[in-house]
Amino acid sequence: MARHSELKQAKNAKNDEFYTQFYDIQKEVLAYLDLNPSVFEGKTILCPCDDPYESNFFKYFALHFNTLKLKKLVATCYVNSPISNTQLSLFAHEPAEDRTTKAPHKLEVAEVADYNKDGAVDLADVEWLLENKKNALTRLNGDGDFRSDEVTKLRDEADIIITNPPFSLFREFLAWITEAKKQFLIIGNMNAITYKEIFPLIRENRIWLGATIHSGDREFRVPDYYPLQAAGFRIAEDGTKYIRVKGVRWFTNLDHGRRHQPLSLMTMEKNLRFSRHKEIVSKKNYDKYDNYDAIEVPFTDAMPSDYEGIMGVPISFLDKYCPEQFKIIGMSSSAGYNEKIVGLPFLGKKDARPLIKGKNTYARIFIKHKKAKK
Repeated sequence: MARHSELKQAKNAKNDEFYTQFYDIQKEVLAYLDLNPSVFEGKTILCPCDDPYESNFFKYFALHFNTLKLKKLVATCYVNSPISNTQLSLFAHEPAEDRTTKAPHKLEVAEVADYNKDGAVDLADVEWLLENKKNALTRLNGDGDFRSDEVTKLRDEADIIITNPPFSLFREFLAWITEAKKQFLIIGNMNAITYKEIFPLIRENRIWLGATIHSGDREFRVPDYYPLQAAGFRIAEDGTKYIRVKGVRWFTNLDHGRRHQPLSLMTMEKNLRFSRHKEIVSKKNYDKYDNYDAIEVPFTDAMPSDYEGIMGVPISFLDKYCPEQFKIIGMSSSAGYNEKIVGLPFLGKKDARPLIKGKNTYARIFIKHKKAKK
């Protein structure tokens, strides 16, 4: 049983230990394979926030190591991972008191074969590898933090970074990847789109949203101590806890076919006559912002196909953003005006958030059709 001090510490800590489901990983990865079947061929994949036997990222790529034709798969675990070594001891050859500690470790896989001769390559073969090829699994010297010299060296040697980083460190984690100019596929909260460190990368087409998560929520496994205060949660028969998290998105710089599919739009006149959105139909016109030279388009499917000016759209527009169809001008999401982020001259006197008749709107991304006249 956990001591009171441990529970209190867990409660006071940032609760962002979410463990991605196997199905969500598989569905997303398949989208990249559909566009480019050899996207992972000959590549070294690093999962730097992943206990090898607990992480579904590691499980997925270990199971598909041969079909994806990977060069190497590397997974590292942080010292305080709350579920490290809870399902299977990774260090069965060590004394029991050492095996139970949540020690940081690294697993490097250069091949996955049918070691147990059962006719299939599966996780049982990975377990055999761990037990019989001791050099594949090693303890890390440091704490396993992705920012450590040890893990950073692994980053530099990898081709693609794939993981679910702690949401509270998303800015820092993405900066850690981009400074090394690595390809990546990671999960984060969609509000990260509005971060001043991240939005410029989206505008410059250096990163974009993934292919498969566009709305609703997703289920994640959480540690045993996690408080089940979310609107949606469940406890499995074995006691494992799961919660549903809203606003989750994949962030990546791997290309997928969805982002090159242009939106099918109506003209401004047809939108005003036939749009299913009464908020626009009832006004018989698109509102203009008080403080920016742009029109308000509160729904992605209400964007007019023939408007040549600048439109303000919700950040969820990026789920359907086609870089061949639209140009991203900027974004306004807070009270502070930053010309480099907003991309438009500020016409107001006080509040820099998009205003309509003196009232604030939600965060808006400013876009225009690429066919529009400059």
